[in-house]
Amino acid sequence: MTASSSPVPQPAPDHVDGTAEPSIGQLVSDASTHLSTIIRGEIELAKLELRSSVKNAGTGAGFFGGAAVLILFSLVYGFQSLAEGIAALGVYRWLAFLIVFLLQLLFAGLCGWLGFKKVKRVRAPERTLRTTKETVDYLKKSRG
Repeated sequence: MTASSSPVPQPAPDHVDGTAEPSIGQLVSDASTHLSTIIRGEIELAKLELRSSVKNAGTGAGFFGGAAVLILFSLVYGFQSLAEGIAALGVYRWLAFLIVFLLQLLFAGLCGWLGFKKVKRVRAPERTLRTTKETVDYLKKSRG
């Protein structure tokens, strides 16, 4: 027989299906590869979902902005109609518009006062800051 036609000794199969049992190193390498693939897939899925959500949020915000502008412009006509309605009750026209103006100032002042009270109640997230600081301190102590 020649060298090329001589039978090559094959390792004895360890499994029923005829494959050799993989080494620990190969198993760790495969697990690392699979985990990396799964993580990359999850990140891509998150990107796709976020892209869609951000697009929808942007479109929705645009529609809300358009609605706010239209309401703002419509308020002018609503207040003018209110003033004309007060004037139709027999009040001088200038006084009717002054009444509507003063009502607007009163409402703006009320909204400003309520907003100021709410902003005054805002506090720093003390518990979150404390636990974050504790975590950082723990990690510094465990490293050094």
